[in-house]
Amino acid sequence: METRREFLLPLLLQTLLCTSAARGGISIYWGQNGNEGTLAETCATGRFSYVNIAFLIKFGGGQVPELNLAGHCNPATDSCRVVSDGIRACQRRGIKVMLSIGGGVGNYSLTSREDARAVSVYLWNNFLGGRSAARPLGDAVLDGVDFDIELGSSLYYDDLVRFLKSYGRRGRKVYITGAPQCPFPDRLMGAALNTSLFDYVWIQFYNNPPCQYTPGNTDDLKNSWIRWTSTVNAGKIFLGLPAAPQAAGSGFIPAEVLTTEILPVIRRSRKYGGVMLWSKYWDDQSGYSSAIFKSV
Repeated sequence: METRREFLLPLLLQTLLCTSAARGGISIYWGQNGNEGTLAETCATGRFSYVNIAFLIKFGGGQVPELNLAGHCNPATDSCRVVSDGIRACQRRGIKVMLSIGGGVGNYSLTSREDARAVSVYLWNNFLGGRSAARPLGDAVLDGVDFDIELGSSLYYDDLVRFLKSYGRRGRKVYITGAPQCPFPDRLMGAALNTSLFDYVWIQFYNNPPCQYTPGNTDDLKNSWIRWTSTVNAGKIFLGLPAAPQAAGSGFIPAEVLTTEILPVIRRSRKYGGVMLWSKYWDDQSGYSSAIFKSV
């Protein structure tokens, strides 16, 4: 019996440590650089739990919606339908795949509650569980919609969130995620976040000097993190970061600073979900996700 106890105690300790280390996941944005590999290759790395396909850059106001996947494919020629194979490959690995709407370049806004409803119908039929002859990414059913609203007005996104969530009553859950800026409250996404319907929120702690990391100062980021996690009602909240110094104008955190000074603090939050990285291309250049994976 003594021998068995000596064997079981280290095993139990190892299990507890592994459980603790597995608390968070990494979310990655994919789609804005043709040199970042395929969606299937992204998920095959084993480092990512969530992938946001970026971006639907035009929608609302009666416009014909437009998907832009940079050098990967051209939706106008239906060549992006091949992405369905990658979506299914990711989902077979248990990875959630979202369509990200918005971004820093594009033409999008919602003009009314009815406009929000029309956009939700489009998203449901063309990317989620509905039916359409168009379906730019083919017949694979995405897990949800990611809101990266950086332009235009804040109006009616709360309605769009509610309409999209309501489709979950038809069977398959529709995940709602979002990438607000770290100044609180987010100027464009505040009302949408107040719906309390977001499953995951990956806050952009970059290109925002008042609430991001600067060399020698982790306090602004930590204080902002506490404010977000104590105020926003969402399933899980993620620390959004650039995957390389060149991926953003400011806010890059060296991997060793993140793993030793920041993650040990923010992981104490019960809402902690992990880390979001912009983007797969920049992560390929830096190896950032590999460097932080075991600490997330």
